[in-house]
Amino acid sequence: MISKKMQDALNEQINKEFYSAYMYLAMSAYCNSLGLQGFAHWMRMQFEEESLHVNKMYDYILGQGGTVQLKAIDQPPAEYGSPLEVFEETLRHEQYVTGLIHKLMDLAVEERDYATQTFLQWFVTEQVEEEATVNDIVAPLRMVGKEKGGLMMIDQQLKARGTPTPPAN
Repeated sequence: MISKKMQDALNEQINKEFYSAYMYLAMSAYCNSLGLQGFAHWMRMQFEEESLHVNKMYDYILGQGGTVQLKAIDQPPAEYGSPLEVFEETLRHEQYVTGLIHKLMDLAVEERDYATQTFLQWFVTEQVEEEATVNDIVAPLRMVGKEKGGLMMIDQQLKARGTPTPPAN
């Protein structure tokens, strides 16, 4: 059985994960408007991945005998100055989410909730991967700047991203 405090914190995280998904879908639309199909595809896959995170947390709360409480999702920005700005914002956002996951882990430790600690470890590892992946995209974007040939090369590489696999429960 999950404590009310832990349940409330996980419900808040579900809201943050929904916002992440919504933000990435908005970024996908922005990239589409620029004709950058690879960038749009990458962000669309990121939307799918965040949606899987929501489902994982949703199922965990219910599986622990808790109650899921869905909240309103804030509206994400619709415009960015460049593809580089999109990915720099993505990196800042992933670093923010990493901090949120760490706070959840701190709470699970404080609550002596070993099941939730084990559950959250998957997200801790996932955030390390998320930040590294985005850093690997930001670096070449900074090098090419607004040079069209470089952007098109990166766009082609981003088209190769596959569909996210649902996380194991």
